[in-house]
Amino acid sequence: MQNPLHRGFYCLKYTIIYGILKKSGGDSVADEKEILKKRFRELYNRSQNRGIYVYSDFLNAYEQALLDEEIRYGYTLCGGYPDAERKLACFGNENDFGYSPCPPVEIVCISPLSEKFADDLTHRDFLGSLMGLGIKRETLGDIVINKNKGYLICLDTMANYIIDNLTKVRHTSVTCESCNEIPLEDLPQPKEKMIIVSSLRLDVLISGVYDISRSKSSALIDGEKVFINGKLTKSNSVNIENGSMISVRGYGRFRYTEVLGTTKKERIRIMCEIY
Repeated sequence: MQNPLHRGFYCLKYTIIYGILKKSGGDSVADEKEILKKRFRELYNRSQNRGIYVYSDFLNAYEQALLDEEIRYGYTLCGGYPDAERKLACFGNENDFGYSPCPPVEIVCISPLSEKFADDLTHRDFLGSLMGLGIKRETLGDIVINKNKGYLICLDTMANYIIDNLTKVRHTSVTCESCNEIPLEDLPQPKEKMIIVSSLRLDVLISGVYDISRSKSSALIDGEKVFINGKLTKSNSVNIENGSMISVRGYGRFRYTEVLGTTKKERIRIMCEIY
């Protein structure tokens, strides 16, 4: 069985060092990147040196992109369900170790005790109630919501604590139980949106999908808040390939699926799936 101390190594080291960094008045953005990359390298080396799988906590899209910059191979990502946004890194591979990894991930189903008297619960409501229990964000993955029911992906070390202590979301009494997987019918279903654009440039697509200005979409890219298929991009003008998943922090995700044709003014009609 995997030693649970390995699972929290990244989180513990990052929290301690980043706290020292803030007190020292360093360049928090640049130094944070280097700290994260160093922790990823340490986890990778620990896995290789000991011949065991080592896991990070849950990483957001930005942290996953930094991981890809630092370590190109020798790890996989797991988010608990297909198309998960927050994922943990599993360092090591079956060919080297001779056995399959067992990511420390569990799914907790959170349901209103009485649907009749329940509030209309949002992602913010579920996350806020979990944070109110003193739980750190890095121990939690995605929260999938369907018909007022929430499916929480979390580290297995947190599952029982959440099941025992989460009794309310907003003003709604809830019950929590462990489940093996998210039912197919409850997985996020994207909404199709047809947009008309002048080109397939990244800033143009973001502007069209989220109905924001080109300057705003460019600012999001310059601010390192846009990812193509999980990789950070800093180019406004890159042309997007069919099937690419675009993540925009603060807005969501969308997939460019196909070109439908052109208008009389030679503008492009494309279809996107918005999550």
